[in-house]
This record gives sequence, structure tokens and C-alpha cells, in this order.
Amino acid sequence: MLEKKQSPVSVAASAVIGAAGLAYFLFARPWHLRWGATDEELAASLPGDGICPNAAGQVTHAITIEAPPEKVWPWIVQIGQDRGGFYSYTILENMVGCEMRNADHIVPEWQNRAVGDTVWFATPTHFDGEARMIAAVVEPQRALVLATPADWERIKAGVHGEETTWGFILKPFGKGKTRLIARSRKDARPGLWKNTANYTFWEPAHFIMERKMLLTIKHLAERDALPS
Repeated sequence: MLEKKQSPVSVAASAVIGAAGLAYFLFARPWHLRWGATDEELAASLPGDGICPNAAGQVTHAITIEAPPEKVWPWIVQIGQDRGGFYSYTILENMVGCEMRNADHIVPEWQNRAVGDTVWFATPTHFDGEARMIAAVVEPQRALVLATPADWERIKAGVHGEETTWGFILKPFGKGKTRLIARSRKDARPGLWKNTANYTFWEPAHFIMERKMLLTIKHLAERDALPS
């Protein structure tokens, strides 16, 4: 039987898709996995890293904020769907049913966050109540690190975690400035399906949403730090 030849259009389309994929993995992905972070910050051991010490990988983003840590921390500590939101693209969050509302001011009653608290990503009635993480590290004006509910149970049992963590680290930087570092660490054993989903969807989606989050926190903290 004669082999069916590919049309010039399909050959060209395949070439374009292949080139785009190669460019993404060679250039775009390495850039967005470390957006804003210095080499020192990438290599640094940060609070929360020990929760899942055998993580398959990590993402580190960072931004300089022209405000001291005490002006940045209130925005970090009130994150959560039931509090101040995540300061990102509300329309995208709500397209998947998060019912998110992002605050543009500090709310005093949202300033108390303790280890073991639940941080909601959607209402408890959505996603079978699974859209949540647990505050595993709370160090005021320094670090908030979230772990999965399963890893929180492992932590309480005295063993290492095996799943994703998401942390926000504040470091004083010069006079009256803060380096806000966001680090997420991957599962220890993600498997083929989860790896594929991470590479093709979750990593770029996480970057888009977290970059907006960091930029918004920067804007809000710097706004509040201005002399009245």
C-alpha cells in the first residue's frame, strides 16, 4: 500500500508546533520558573523547604517592594477565599467557581493566622471541599507556608510531607524595602500524568496568576507605605 503523504500545510503546522514547544522548554519555561529571583534566592534554603525535602522540583518567584516587611505582611496573612482573596485575576478564578473577591485594604479581623488554619482557595461547597491548604509555617513579618491537608496530617505524625507546598517569604532589603519571595515545591513522586499536567498547564497557569498576585501586593503595600 502507498503511504499517504502529509500535506504541506500539515507539515508546516507540525514544524511550527514543534518549534514553539522547543522554544517554550528552552527559553520561556526556565524564565518563568525563576521570574524575578536572583541566583542566591534560587539556591537559598527557605522556611517550609523541609516539609517535603524530596520534592521533585521547585518554582521561585520574587519581587522587590518599596515598603518594609511590616507593611507587606498584613497583605500576606489575610490571603484566602474567605478573607482577602489572592490579589490575582478574579475573573479567571471565578470562571472555575472559586467565588473570589480580592481585597484592596487591610481588614483587622483577618490579621490573625495560626499554624493549622485552613486557607481556602474556593468555598467549602465547591470541589468537594478540597480546594484548600493548611498554614504549616506562620512567622509574622517573615514567612507563611501552606501545605496540603494530607501533608499536614503527616507533619502532625512527625514524618516528612510528600506533596506540594506554597510559601511566601519576606526579607528586609536595604532601607525600608522588602524582597517578597514566593516558592512552591512539587510532589516528591508526581508520576507521569501529574508531570504532564504540570508542564503543559499548571506551571504556566501558576506563573500567570502568581505574577499578578506579587505585582498587586507590591502596589498595595507601596501605596500604604506612602506618607499620608
